[in-house]
Amino acid sequence: MYLEIVTPEASLVSGEVESVSVPGVDGEFQMLSNHAAIVSTLQRGKVLFKGDPEFTEGFEDKFTKDTDGRWSLEINSGTIEMKDNKAIILAD
Repeated sequence: MYLEIVTPEASLVSGEVESVSVPGVDGEFQMLSNHAAIVSTLQRGKVLFKGDPEFTEGFEDKFTKDTDGRWSLEINSGTIEMKDNKAIILAD
């Protein structure tokens, strides 16, 4: 699936990933390829994803990678839309 994470500063990352986990207001949830369409608000927490997308130059330091190969990004709040195998996260 395609993932794009956008903040007021810039588009931070975009590209193909295997999975995305987000801190929804009703709890954390994960999306895999071909997930049903969804729109949700996000709360403070970590966005986790697995894959090798392209990071925007100058913003790589906002991401950390764990021993399982998952990337993480701390957010304060945001929204996510998943549709047609494309997840777009608007994050603060």
